[in-house]
Amino acid sequence: MQNLNSSSMASKRGRMLIGAAAFVVIAAVLSICLGAVSLTPSQLWRALLSGPDNTAAARILWYSRLPRTAASLLAGAGLAVSGTVIQKVLANNLASPGIIGVNAGAGLAVAACCALGTYAAWAVAGASFLGAMAATFMVVIVARKSNASRTTVVLGGVAVTACLNAVTETIITMVPDAALANVDFRVGGFSSINQTRLLPAAILILAGIVVICTLTNELDVLSLGDDAAHSLGLRVSRMRNGMLTLAALLAGASVSFAGILGFVGLIVPHMVRRIVGNDSGRLIPFCALLGGGFVTICDLASRMIFAPYELPTGILMSFLGGPFFVWLLLKRKDKQP
Repeated sequence: MQNLNSSSMASKRGRMLIGAAAFVVIAAVLSICLGAVSLTPSQLWRALLSGPDNTAAARILWYSRLPRTAASLLAGAGLAVSGTVIQKVLANNLASPGIIGVNAGAGLAVAACCALGTYAAWAVAGASFLGAMAATFMVVIVARKSNASRTTVVLGGVAVTACLNAVTETIITMVPDAALANVDFRVGGFSSINQTRLLPAAILILAGIVVICTLTNELDVLSLGDDAAHSLGLRVSRMRNGMLTLAALLAGASVSFAGILGFVGLIVPHMVRRIVGNDSGRLIPFCALLGGGFVTICDLASRMIFAPYELPTGILMSFLGGPFFVWLLLKRKDKQP
């Protein structure tokens, strides 16, 4: 009987994984085919075979649609996995890269790069990661020093976000050229993406997700709390810092080319947790897949809803994420005695 139950669970997980992968493929195909100029399947196939410079359809595919679709998939995967790791490490399901200051730290670093006239893809991605990591550890240090509750951690993140955003606004006010270069970044979106900007961040995101997937058991142990993790032989401080560094790497790399996309790291982990449970071995891969598909669908919607005008993806994400966050707060309040 136990073997039958195990076999049934494995079969169910396999079907869910296939379904998640199919969702990502459908989202990617729709993103490639639809837009201001739609591509038919036959045009798409010929453009793939002919290379980037033979026809107008080929140029649209290779220089616009493929980089944009890859960017939305990578940004969604990176932010969703980052949010999952942060929620696990801080034991707070309200935490996410956008809420606890990670995105704001990355944004400050990118604004500083623009002010200094540094636009190289590797430099921007690296600075974005360092800014995200600094903001993450600021929140963690404040929480540890004040013995903060889970809710207070979120409030501390809001305060850190406000301070970092103030510094960012100061930079772009004092250096107008930085403001012009930073407009797309501040609203979030993929309209100006290209292979050069995407490649460094893509390497960091894929490497970070792979490393986290090898540490899912440790992540589950860490989420049990410090005392339980110590009793199981885990080096808690080292593992926590390592996990937060990886989360900052994913968020910083994603923000470096996608700009400020809020709430991805909050919405996707909650939805995926309802489907596959809280086990990190399933949660992380599903968040990577569904996060990528979710952002790709949102990017497609931002192009199509107001066509021929394009709504920045970050604005659409805020429309979705704001009410979702309020719903989570109300739900937590209902559970309190």
